[in-house]
Amino acid sequence: MDNVDDGSVITRQGLQCLLDALAQRGYTVVGPTVRDQAIVYEELARTEELPAGWTDEQDGGHYRLKRRSDDALFGYAVGPHSWKRFLHPPKVSLWQATRNGDELRFVPARDEPPRYAFIGVRACELAAIGIQDRVLMGDEYADPHYRSRREQAFLVALNCSEAGGTCFCDSMNTGPDVKEGYDLVLTELLDGDNHLFLIRSGSEEGAEILAELPREPATEAHQAAATAVVEKTRSQMGRSMPQTAIPALLMDNLEHPRWDEVADRCLSCSNCTMVCPTCFCTTVEDTSDLEGVTAERSRRWDSCFTSDFSYIHGGSVRSSTRSRYRQWMTHKLATWVDQFGTSGCVGCGRCITWCPVGIDITEEVRAIHDDVSSRDKE
Repeated sequence: MDNVDDGSVITRQGLQCLLDALAQRGYTVVGPTVRDQAIVYEELARTEELPAGWTDEQDGGHYRLKRRSDDALFGYAVGPHSWKRFLHPPKVSLWQATRNGDELRFVPARDEPPRYAFIGVRACELAAIGIQDRVLMGDEYADPHYRSRREQAFLVALNCSEAGGTCFCDSMNTGPDVKEGYDLVLTELLDGDNHLFLIRSGSEEGAEILAELPREPATEAHQAAATAVVEKTRSQMGRSMPQTAIPALLMDNLEHPRWDEVADRCLSCSNCTMVCPTCFCTTVEDTSDLEGVTAERSRRWDSCFTSDFSYIHGGSVRSSTRSRYRQWMTHKLATWVDQFGTSGCVGCGRCITWCPVGIDITEEVRAIHDDVSSRDKE
């Protein structure tokens, strides 16, 4: 891992000092907490609000919280929320219009987002933020709403200590260890009664904040323990993406019968796109009050799984579930590479966990791959 410093060790109280230091700098601190029987991202001020002693059990279409045998604060995989919720919000007001007699006045919506500090950003999630940076800020026409949030964000990353049953970041080269794109990075170390965090800085502001925290220099034993945490997590991946030329595989098999099989199970509910940390599709809607005095135009998340998303005059371009699932998967894993230079998937596994019928993107790729390979051997 590329780091600015050699690492320090802080206690749980030191972690509280970190939250305090960020708040004092004017950041709105957001991190994991337990709500509605899930681990979600919400504003927090105290380490007591973190999900101490909780982990999650995940599989296709299955998510349950359960108690750990220790008091780990970050001993879980990812939940239904991603940081996209804060950087690329589900709904943004674009402008309002007001009528006063014969006068019609248009006023651009004021977008003054808070300065966010995110606590516990996993490697796969950092990769997802990097992808959205490329999509929403990397070209001539940048999204000002995303930019205003992203450029002010402070990222406290986390080396994973727990892989979920649907995680496959290792096979996507996006985790579980954090490599870049952070201001500070933590590794949680638990050894009996000792509860410590190895912490490193990755930016000038991160180094400044780290210098203010009560800390001790990291020893070789701390470094070795942190490495062991990541390697243990790497060995626990619940899924893996087939290691093959996926873009070519999918684009060469657009009429494969597997698309019909997955369409028979897919509900077109759009859960996978809503929980995905990289999907960015939106639509625009207009609303007005009952008196016709005020109106508003807003932007909200949309999904390629809805028939209206590809509607043009005469009907929807993708009218079948088969065509919509194929569009999503081939874009995510194939044509995204043509557009943006990387895969659109980071291996977080959310689309598998939160699919009501447990459709598994790694299984779908493997099914096509294995069928093509077997036919090639005949």
